[in-house]
Amino acid sequence: MTVQTSAGVRERLAGHRERFDALFAEYFTAVGGQALPRSSFVPEALDLVRDMSLRGGKRLRVALVHEAARLVTDEAVAGADAAAISIELLQTHGLIHDDIIDDSPVRRGAPSVYYAYRERFPERPQTALGLAVLAGDLAAFLSVRVLLDAPVPAPLRQAMAAVHASAAADTVIGQFLDLERDFGPVPGREALDTVSEYKTARYSLLAPLRLGLLAAGGDPDAHGEELARYARLVGVSGQMRDDYLDLFGDAALIGKPAGSDLRSGRRSYAVCAVLAAASGGERELVEEALDAPGCPPETVARVQDIARRHGVDEHLRAEIRRGAKSASTVTASWRGRWRDDAVEFFERLPLWGAQRAL
Repeated sequence: MTVQTSAGVRERLAGHRERFDALFAEYFTAVGGQALPRSSFVPEALDLVRDMSLRGGKRLRVALVHEAARLVTDEAVAGADAAAISIELLQTHGLIHDDIIDDSPVRRGAPSVYYAYRERFPERPQTALGLAVLAGDLAAFLSVRVLLDAPVPAPLRQAMAAVHASAAADTVIGQFLDLERDFGPVPGREALDTVSEYKTARYSLLAPLRLGLLAAGGDPDAHGEELARYARLVGVSGQMRDDYLDLFGDAALIGKPAGSDLRSGRRSYAVCAVLAAASGGERELVEEALDAPGCPPETVARVQDIARRHGVDEHLRAEIRRGAKSASTVTASWRGRWRDDAVEFFERLPLWGAQRAL
């Protein structure tokens, strides 16, 4: 993939992000202006949801909604903005609950919603927990209401809400699978891929694709299998890349110390690959690190050395690239059916994702 191609994907994502961030801020201003009961907790929760939402990253899901609509038409699409807001609110819901599950103090460079409440109520941890759960729930239900209020015909609102509800349910199932992964025997590749599909690919990739096509008058059900295959391949490749970076990435570039999955006892793609490659005393060291939450940097460095000796880093990079190329290949059948410039975006996206960290 050329530097020019990579720059093209970045520019397209940046354009969607800039426009959406302004729209998202306007949405929260409108919600905050609605009649609310006399309370300090309610507006505080809405402020925390707003702050978490507006600290968003690349807005990949937003780009996918609009680029999926562009597969059908280059005209403005009523309902696409509502779909983008909805899917980002669902993301906020997931992040708030993720941080509760993982006991994470920081999210997107600031205190997580859970820890913001813990700081607010240091003597009442159960209240802090309950308020964080409710804030996550508020984001989830707002995400549905956005679709039900979208300026489109009622049948389309219903169809979009059905896609959204299915994605939300799949994501919760993915959370169960993610927690279960760290119990019992070491999971194999298929089990890890299933976690990635349910926890990430179905709502971060497949749902935006389907919502964008629906908003533009397309029929995602007619192409359900290939859309799902594309989403799974991109989702698995992306999760594998994130897991690779967690163990091998430069802390200055990824914004956190290496080995957080290992220190948290999480059986990521990278950790499982090291376990599969190591034996004897090396494997015992990795298992001990997993069983001892918060292992020191020296232990992480030893696990990294073991992984590199067995070529785990090279193997993961090859798998990431292989998955990205397979995803790009899926889009070949889209040409002639959908608009070429939008197809090209989806063709380039997985390769850009694989390249930007490797």
